[in-house]
Amino acid sequence: MLNHRLSSELRNSISTPPRAGDGLNRRQFLRRAAVAAGTVVLPTIIPGSALGLDGAVLPSERIVLGGLGIGGRGSGVLNWMLPEKDVQFVAVCDPKRSQREAVKRRVDEKYGNADCKTYRDIREFLAERTDIDALLIATGDRWHATAATLAMRAGKDVYSEKPSSMTIAEGQAVVEAARRYGRVYQTGTQRLSEENFTVANELLRTGRLGKVNTVYAHIAPWDAAEMRHDWLPAEPEPSKDEMDWDLWLGPCPWRPYNSAYVRGGWRGFYDFHTSCIGEWGAHTFAQCQVAIGSPETPAVEYKYVQNETGDGMETKFANGVTMVLSRGDKWWHGSCGVRYEGTEGWVAIADGYKRPEVSSPTLLSDYSKLVKDYVARTQRAMSHVRNFFDCIKSRRQPVSNAEMMHGSMSTVHAANICMWLKRDMRYDPAKEEFTGDPEANRLRSRAMREPWIL
Repeated sequence: MLNHRLSSELRNSISTPPRAGDGLNRRQFLRRAAVAAGTVVLPTIIPGSALGLDGAVLPSERIVLGGLGIGGRGSGVLNWMLPEKDVQFVAVCDPKRSQREAVKRRVDEKYGNADCKTYRDIREFLAERTDIDALLIATGDRWHATAATLAMRAGKDVYSEKPSSMTIAEGQAVVEAARRYGRVYQTGTQRLSEENFTVANELLRTGRLGKVNTVYAHIAPWDAAEMRHDWLPAEPEPSKDEMDWDLWLGPCPWRPYNSAYVRGGWRGFYDFHTSCIGEWGAHTFAQCQVAIGSPETPAVEYKYVQNETGDGMETKFANGVTMVLSRGDKWWHGSCGVRYEGTEGWVAIADGYKRPEVSSPTLLSDYSKLVKDYVARTQRAMSHVRNFFDCIKSRRQPVSNAEMMHGSMSTVHAANICMWLKRDMRYDPAKEEFTGDPEANRLRSRAMREPWIL
């Protein structure tokens, strides 16, 4: 209950104006002078959340979060982030007005205020919001690496949706920025923080499958590896405030405005996408590479397959394990599936499973213990966003850190290049180049439009 009674000091101040020679310190003098002048300061109602009461987190302990390009996928990730008590979302940047305003309404409703700020230009956003600790980046593929690199240079930790790079060169830039500026980086391969997929990986890691020579990775069952190099017909360009088309394109080549791009129709175009291989391979390659103990090192051999998608391509790692790209569902049911085959058994897992499918039920007899042991060994939460936030505080590396992202995405990019050039290839992970193939090496990067050159 508020105490509306004035302190004895304030009552005395009202009746006895202060004199400079009263021996008061500066703060006492100013307060008594203000009261004597008719300005009575009553106690302020301070919400418990500001004091860390009732389970709330003190403001000084909260992670201040912002967002870039929070659309369909980003909204899902934001659903995971907003309930975290030690996180406060304060601002969103997006070249599309309706999208940034939709995020603002949602955030303001969550916090019961009107404090969420909106920005159109990432440069203004990063320059002005020095208070922000971390960013959720959920733009289209074309912006992921550029935005992440700029954000880390500005001192922000980054959670970036996948595919987190468009080229091998972009992945190198992300790794370099994370290292140079000491930033925490997490890519959105969230299945590495889900129990089902973690148990499958642990079965392989702990040797329960015996010697594993072959793993299978799901690639998306739409589009092709060979992408379109044309562009859609021009439509009248909207105002910059409604949709800043130049900012939407970012580092990509200039293309005429077409509203279909903005509605998600950019997939399947070389300028904006990483093909059916990158669409799901960004997830499944990472899962397989972590499981086989090669999270940061891409495959060294790529066998071209004569189809449009890469279905059936064999990629081989330096440790001798072969990863087969699979477009269909004969090895699993559901999306983003993986399967690991060993001399003592196999395991398969995809979205929608309650538990992995295994060759023998005994492999899952201590399912809960496998999860518990993994958490104890790694000190990682079984929540991808929680792992990110915990690492912001501890400065440890999250499960899907920059090096892991770059290692698995390099496999994605090399597989794409193999399909585009229609020949077998060898890749040197140490040099980060194709062996004896100048044409392939030129495809490790793409031209970037000024001023977005990394």
